[in-house]
Amino acid sequence: MAGILVAGTSSDAGKSLIVAGLCRAFARRGVRVAPFKAQNMSNNSMVCPDGSEIGRAQYLQAVAAGVEPSALLNPVLLKPATDRRAFIVLGGQPGGTLEAGEYTNGRARLAAAAFDAYRQLEASYDLVVAEGAGSPAEINLRTGDYVNFGLAREFGLPVVLVGDIDRGGVLASIYGHWAISGDDDRATLAGYLINKFRGDQSVLDPGLVELSARTGLPCLGVVPWLDQVWLDSEDALAFAKWPRLPGRAGTLRVAAIRFPRISNATDLDSLAAEPGLDVFATASPSDIASADLVVLPGSRSTLADLDWLRRLGLADALARRASAGGPILGICGGYQMLTEVIDDPIESALGTEPGLGLLPATVRFNAEKVLGKPSGSWRGHPVTGYEIHHGVVEPSGGEPFLDGVRVGNTWGTIWHGAFENDGFRRAWLTELAGTVGSAWQPVPDALGFAERRTQMLDELADALQQHADMDALLRLARS
Repeated sequence: MAGILVAGTSSDAGKSLIVAGLCRAFARRGVRVAPFKAQNMSNNSMVCPDGSEIGRAQYLQAVAAGVEPSALLNPVLLKPATDRRAFIVLGGQPGGTLEAGEYTNGRARLAAAAFDAYRQLEASYDLVVAEGAGSPAEINLRTGDYVNFGLAREFGLPVVLVGDIDRGGVLASIYGHWAISGDDDRATLAGYLINKFRGDQSVLDPGLVELSARTGLPCLGVVPWLDQVWLDSEDALAFAKWPRLPGRAGTLRVAAIRFPRISNATDLDSLAAEPGLDVFATASPSDIASADLVVLPGSRSTLADLDWLRRLGLADALARRASAGGPILGICGGYQMLTEVIDDPIESALGTEPGLGLLPATVRFNAEKVLGKPSGSWRGHPVTGYEIHHGVVEPSGGEPFLDGVRVGNTWGTIWHGAFENDGFRRAWLTELAGTVGSAWQPVPDALGFAERRTQMLDELADALQQHADMDALLRLARS
């Protein structure tokens, strides 16, 4: 039995990808390794084969480790609905709500579930690589913590801090974490990793020497900037960090609307990975007018984000685009917004509101959440996806499309992950390109989405093998 906790000096420091890379690298050594995150706060989630819901990042980490994803890997998932309320997914199933005032003292049952899940993993694998949440040095949240120092103290885990040097101030951030932590928490700190480095390391090294001298913490590696590794983030901060392709004849420009409560933004990853597509996030009416395709992704608060669309003039821009025949794609919550009427006594409790009226359908939110992994086809291409929603859409016309509906060049589907199917995605984009007069065509020998993700995971593992002290990390875990 062995375990280690990878904590970050901030959100989006890269700990999710570092954990994925460690899982991949250790698995390649023949270690039976499992990822773990006691509590995830994210609206990017995935349905496991057993029907449970976990954070999308933990799903990717399971793929990296070669283990079957399950709720044991992420026993508590908090899905923010407002600035003061989050929906709880406990053991992969709906578990009520958590109010802001309950965050420090209302989580005992969540901690118990998380610790029980860790014990089960610890008994089943050679190594558990746990991921912290946010920053472990948030001393205002230390009471009741069970995902950072609380988890480390419960199971005797060494803690490795990951700092994002691209943000600036990484040396002070790591030192500050060491300095502000209580004595017992500080005793769990075992070292640090510098992430997202670019440049001449000889310039950085004197700072690392001094930092280690002041804290007693060894530097366990300096991981380079990996600009082609960007999949399956759990953090809203990482949305739209896809590499932008250089403009060229035939490039399809895809505008993804950046909702305040965006959910499952990872649906855009498969489009961003397709050669010749320029996918970017926007809240600009002019982008809605000029893009070849506009995507309304999922939302954790459909009516609130619909109101935001209207306040920013985006709803009117979408109506003008639809009237002109410009392609629009809505996925899950984005699809719900395109309908005629939305009745929501559950998520927002706002009652009945008009939708954008671009698709002939109505939406009714039910208390029971739909979790599933549906399959079907389009134009002879097999398609699989996954469903996570309370809102049930009832079409009243149009052409069926992946449990959704199409009218003209406006498309809506309740399925997440559909565009990860290579044959379907490329056929759909080819039809879209013809509609908008683009010369875009699929690149015949381009990697498929799953192959591209595998390549990224291997690139991560290779970088850690080369730039991090993997033997030292494994010794720490086993100590």
